[in-house]
Amino acid sequence: MSELQQIFDTVNIGLVVMDRQLRVTQWNRWMYQHSGIAAEAIVGSSIFDHFPQLNTPGFQKNCKAVLAFGNFSFFSQKLHRYLFPFKPVGSFGAKFEQMQQSCTMGPLRGDDNAINAIFIVVQDVTELATYEQKMTEMSIKDGLTGIFNRRHFESRLAAECERHQRYGRELSLLMIDIDFFKAINDGYGHQCGDHVLKSVSAALASGIRTSDNLARYGGEEFCCLLPETGLTSAAALAELLRKRVEGATLSHESDEIKVTISLGVSELAADDTPHRLLKRADEALYRAKKAGRNRVELQEGVNPQVPEFESAPA
Repeated sequence: MSELQQIFDTVNIGLVVMDRQLRVTQWNRWMYQHSGIAAEAIVGSSIFDHFPQLNTPGFQKNCKAVLAFGNFSFFSQKLHRYLFPFKPVGSFGAKFEQMQQSCTMGPLRGDDNAINAIFIVVQDVTELATYEQKMTEMSIKDGLTGIFNRRHFESRLAAECERHQRYGRELSLLMIDIDFFKAINDGYGHQCGDHVLKSVSAALASGIRTSDNLARYGGEEFCCLLPETGLTSAAALAELLRKRVEGATLSHESDEIKVTISLGVSELAADDTPHRLLKRADEALYRAKKAGRNRVELQEGVNPQVPEFESAPA
């Protein structure tokens, strides 16, 4: 084996060489280890015979550009995730079903400077992608409950208000508070209080749509933004969430705890602002707590009757 071949087979990256007809001429050991396809089984055949998902107009266009003009093409992980569907290696790949890859395609020239082949370099960046994903989650998620934090919620609130004002669509907001939370902390301890916060946030999250935005707004207070939802449907959802929490019994160590929540509901009005939408929900929440807690109150100026329904709006 030549020195060049030894390097080709021992480097910790994938190396593939294809001729002008996109037949594989070189396939290094790294590619074999992650694909399970030996060089003897793939060399001489089209790359598409073994990886048909690469046979797309975009991939072929990049190959043609490399062969015609000597261009380099880059397939970044952020845009493409991967070229070759390999399983991730190690525990850091747990969040990804496929190895995340950063790939480079370029020309190989002969002695006459003519382009007679294409190379592809495949780099495993799953660990880096996992780290970046975790950092992103840390910047937008509440560390205790795992739902969105206040900063991210306020940015979503501003964006959704602008979008719904532009298109004249409905948008509602729930402000939610755990009743007598201080008494829980004082009576059972702060570890129990944390357990209650996580359990209530999980109950709320399980009762809303994926398009809704639930956040821990501060302490024992939560906010939920409901796109494409009017006040009547938002009030019905609020009542459903109230009943869901009231009906649950939370267990912590040897203690069983009953928890209730109070909710205020507001709806985006013409020429409204995020601040006013939030303020009206907060005022409604205050009235709910003043009226005895474990109840839903709507923004002022509307029929105070809260409708009921059996499931969250679709």
